Amino acid sequence: MTGGAGRSGAGHRGTGALFGRLPLDLGPLFDTLAEQRPSVNVRLGRPLDLAPERGTEYDTGQVAELVRETAAWLVAAGAGPGSSVAVVKRNHWDYVLLACAAARIGAVPALLSDRVPPDGLAALLRRLRPDVLVTQRDVLGGARAAGVELTALAGRTVCLDGPAEGALAVDELRGGPVPAVRGRGEDEPLAVIHTSGTTGVPKLVVHSTRTLIRRLSAFEARPWPVLSVRRADTVASAVSFAHGRALTWTVSAFWRAPRTVVLLPDSDPSTAAALLRSHPPTVMEALPSSYVRWQALAEPAAGSTGSAGSNPFRDVRLFISTFDAVHPPTVRTFLDATRRRHPLWMQGWGQSETGPLSFRFLTRGALTGPAGRHPTTRDLGRPVPGWVRVKVADPARPGRTVPPGETGMLYARTGALCLGYLGEPERWGRKLDRGWFNTGDLGVRTRDGRVLVLDREVDMVPGMSCVEIEDVLHERLPDVEEAVLLSVADGRPQPVLVTADGGLDPARWRDAVRDLPPLAEPLVVGWDAVPRTATGKVRRHELRARVLAGSAGIGTGQWT
Repeated sequence: MTGGAGRSGAGHRGTGALFGRLPLDLGPLFDTLAEQRPSVNVRLGRPLDLAPERGTEYDTGQVAELVRETAAWLVAAGAGPGSSVAVVKRNHWDYVLLACAAARIGAVPALLSDRVPPDGLAALLRRLRPDVLVTQRDVLGGARAAGVELTALAGRTVCLDGPAEGALAVDELRGGPVPAVRGRGEDEPLAVIHTSGTTGVPKLVVHSTRTLIRRLSAFEARPWPVLSVRRADTVASAVSFAHGRALTWTVSAFWRAPRTVVLLPDSDPSTAAALLRSHPPTVMEALPSSYVRWQALAEPAAGSTGSAGSNPFRDVRLFISTFDAVHPPTVRTFLDATRRRHPLWMQGWGQSETGPLSFRFLTRGALTGPAGRHPTTRDLGRPVPGWVRVKVADPARPGRTVPPGETGMLYARTGALCLGYLGEPERWGRKLDRGWFNTGDLGVRTRDGRVLVLDREVDMVPGMSCVEIEDVLHERLPDVEEAVLLSVADGRPQPVLVTADGGLDPARWRDAVRDLPPLAEPLVVGWDAVPRTATGKVRRHELRARVLAGSAGIGTGQWT
C-alpha cells in the first residue's frame, strides 16, 4: 500500500509528548468504547446499509459487536493484513464501521464516495488495486450503465444489499470466527481517503495512525474549553462519512462520551427535521450545503409564530462547519435560531491532506450591522499555536514569503500532514517545498496573524475574490441558495445562481451588483442543476463544462 506515498518531515513534537497516549486505535476502537464509554446512545436517520435489520438505535456495545462481525466476513472475503479494502456505497456512518473492521484485521480501508462519477471511480480503483471491494447493487449498476465494470477492478467484490453480477452477497460470508486484532506501526498506512474532486478525478490521500488518530483525533478528544463535547451533550453530525473527518470525529466524539450521538446520512430537510426534533442537538456539525438546505427549519426561537418544539436547533450551543465556505446569512440564521444566550459558530479551514489548519469562532455580534462589501466569513482565524504554521508565499517563488496584507499562495506545516498521494508520487512532490505543503489556496495574512482565504488558485480572478463576491450576493439576495462565480479567461466572471424556482427578478439583480466589479448576466438554475461532491462542494470544473462549454478559467490549476 505504498503506491508512491512518501512522508515529509513536519518539524513537530509527537502527539504523545504533547498529550500522553489515549487508547484510540481505530481497529479495536469500539471494543475500548464499550468497556470505557458504554453509556453513549446512537440514533440514526435510517438503518445502516451494513445491517439494515438492526434498526436505528445502538449503544457502543452493539456497535462493537457489529464491527467484530464485519471483520469476520471481510476475512472470509479475502481481506487480511496488508490488503486493501475499498468501500463505495450510499452515504452513511457505516463507512466508519467498515473502516474500523478493516483496520481491526490489519487491512487498509479506502473510503470512496458513490458521488464520484463512474469514470473517476474506475481511476481510483486502478490506483488502489483493492483485494476486496465493498459496495451496493445500484453503484455497480450505475457504473455498468456508464460502461465501467467496477468488479473487474478488485480481487473480489462484496455487495451489501444482495447478489449482483460479478459480486458475492454479504450473507454468503457471514458466520465466521471473529478475527484477532492486528496491530500496525504508527507510521504505516492506516486509511485512504479521497479529496473532494472539484476540479476532476480526486486524489487518494494516505494517512497513518500518527497523522489521523494521534495527531487529529487525540487533539479533539482532550477537554478544551467551548470546543469539547460534554457528557450532557447531544451531538449531531451530518457530513460525508466517506471523508476522513468522519473517522477523526467518530474517535474523538465517542471518547468524550456524550449522552446521545445523532447521525444523519443525508441532508433531506424532512428526514433531518424528524430526527433532530426527536433529539435536539446541543452540538451540530454539518456540511455547508446541508445548513443551506435546512435554513427554513431554523426559525428563530424567540418571536417565532411556530411552536418552540418545531425548531430542532433551539438548544444548540455550538455549530461547526468545515469542508467549504459558509455565507454570512446562513450563519446568522442558525445563531438566531437557538435559545442559548451565547451560541458559537466554529468555522474551520483545512484539507484532506492536513486536517484542520485554523479556526474562527463567530458570534451573533460578529455578524450584525449593515451589509457591506467586505466578507465576514472569509476571515478564518489563526493557526493553532504550536500545532500548525501557515505562510503566504509568492506562487512563482515559494521560498519568498510575501509581506502581511499581500496576496499569495497559502502553505502549511503540520504534524498531521498525510503520507502522500497513492499512485501519484510526482504530484505529491510538486505540492511540497521543504516540508511546507502547498494548499492551492490564495490568501492573505494580516499583521496580527489571521488567515484570509480568497479563492482556490484554479478559480481565481485577478484583482478580486470570487468568494467575497459570492458572500455579498448571498447577503443581498436572501432567496439565492447558492451563488457560484466562475472565472472566464476572455470575458467577465460568470455568476451561476441557484434559487428554489429557478428564477430571479432582473431588477433585484441589478441592484445587488450596483457597486461590484463587472459581471456577466447571471445564469439562474435549480438546486439539482449544480453538480456537487460528496461534501456538498460545487464541482466547478463540471459546472463550467455544462454552462460555459469551450470557455477556460484563469488560474493554472497546477497545485490542485
